[in-house]
Amino acid sequence: MQLTLAVIWLVGGGVWLLMGGEILVRGALALARRARISPMVVGLTVVALGTSAPELVVTIQAALTGHPELAIANVVGSNIANVLLVVGLPALIYPLACDQASARSDALLMLVVSLAFYVICSDGLIDRLDGGILLAGLVVFLALQARTEREIPQHSGELPIVLRLPTRGATIAFLIIAGIIMLPAGSTLLITGALTIAEELNVSTEVIGLTIVALSTSLPELATTLVAAFKREADVAVGNVLGSNILNLVAIMGAASLASVRELEVSQHLFSLDLPLMLLSAVILTVVIFRRGAVGRKLGAALLGMYILYNYLLYSGL
Repeated sequence: MQLTLAVIWLVGGGVWLLMGGEILVRGALALARRARISPMVVGLTVVALGTSAPELVVTIQAALTGHPELAIANVVGSNIANVLLVVGLPALIYPLACDQASARSDALLMLVVSLAFYVICSDGLIDRLDGGILLAGLVVFLALQARTEREIPQHSGELPIVLRLPTRGATIAFLIIAGIIMLPAGSTLLITGALTIAEELNVSTEVIGLTIVALSTSLPELATTLVAAFKREADVAVGNVLGSNILNLVAIMGAASLASVRELEVSQHLFSLDLPLMLLSAVILTVVIFRRGAVGRKLGAALLGMYILYNYLLYSGL
């Protein structure tokens, strides 16, 4: 009975997430067209903040309840999933290309933040000072986005006509708020079901955090990026991943380390596979963006293959 209920939570949460992703993307695109804001900037801020809400809730709750391994694993696993799965799967539907100049600076920032986080974790602890440094990175990130928006020419904010996008401000605000509310609500249902099923597998909390929980909290990014890919809005899709990965490290881990009752301990296992793979994923995406190329079906399949292999290695204990 408990397993059946958990499956229902998983399916119901997944449907709720997909609906929330559709609503949020429509609202964000309408906002960009109405305010003449670059779709990339919208993806990096409004959409990324909304889809990162599940990671924020889960990570802070884990830190407050004395489960630092789950808090860190959730963020690291989410960043891995964001590149290998969230970019790889939509690329099978429609090539994700981003030729906006701002994308290169944002990709470089993601890589620098990922490397800085690796260095912070190198002593095996994330304390409040580290959390303050990470939150300072959040201030820098938001300042750079404000500067980028001021420098974008007016014509670059024009969006192609997308069918049935709302034009009224109240409707746009409703869609964005509703999407942001629906995404974490759906994730809560899905995570509850995932954890219940995972307990039956007798798997460590860290592995659960790196896979099931991380995948669950990355489903908003996946839903949003899939919808953006179907709508041929690659800028929103790529901007969503870049923004989410940056926010996961500077905002979510920064807030979690300050909220934690004690220092967050980083296990040695994370250094052997997970943190290096997170860095490698950031490097791959940055190189693609700097080359002004596209994540096509072949590269998308390769990224998905890496993600499947990664999960196999975790559950096989290798």
